[in-house]
Amino acid sequence: MRAYFRQGDTVFFTFLFPVVLLTIFSVSFSEASFGQTADGDEITAAWFFLPAMLAAGVLLSGLQNLAIDIAVEKSNGTLKRLAGSPLPVTSYFIGKIGQALVTGILQAIVLLALAFTVFQVPLPEDPALWGRFVWIFLLGVVTSAILGIALSSVPRSGASATAVVIPIVLVLQFISGIFLRFSDLPEWLQQVAAIFPLKWMALGMRSVFLPDELVVLEPNETWNLPGIAIALGIWLVVGLALTLVTFRWVRKNQ
Repeated sequence: MRAYFRQGDTVFFTFLFPVVLLTIFSVSFSEASFGQTADGDEITAAWFFLPAMLAAGVLLSGLQNLAIDIAVEKSNGTLKRLAGSPLPVTSYFIGKIGQALVTGILQAIVLLALAFTVFQVPLPEDPALWGRFVWIFLLGVVTSAILGIALSSVPRSGASATAVVIPIVLVLQFISGIFLRFSDLPEWLQQVAAIFPLKWMALGMRSVFLPDELVVLEPNETWNLPGIAIALGIWLVVGLALTLVTFRWVRKNQ
């Protein structure tokens, strides 16, 4: 954790990036209308984009951060030194997932505090919704972290890790309803996005923080909570399998 927060660029592009985006979207679209609640309250840009930024934060803290971090550690010899120590590979994974979990929690707290205090976004009052947030958040963080460990085997060096990982993450955000309203995307692109986990994390966050009146914008007009659990569970298993097959302390060409 100390090493993570000492890296200014990493902190900005993974920890603070969703906070900056929420601020930009909230100010830029402050005059736009995103619908109304049953009580007639206007849904502001900050309210509408908060779930998307929470989902993006989970992906950045898990997949992007760990994929780049591990690729760099593999390239600069850190993992090679760890391979000669008594450290079990399982303990290394637990440490990395713990890093993603802690940073994800801190990031969510900052986002929620900013939305509530600065942009007056109403937060859920129903404890059941907060319980839903917890399981979606935890499952999303663990899944993203495992996929990040698996993805770390793709870059050929630490120097190329950022160039490989960040475009993948950006594309996922564009097609998963993070920067754009998901219902505005072409139907075929919505179906492509449904293959990947970020779309389901964003849907889950919308089901927690957006009023039920906006469920009509979702595919089949439902929050589809079972689908969220199944999709993230499948990706968790896929990520574990890929990690077990591809992870090495040292690259074969080293």
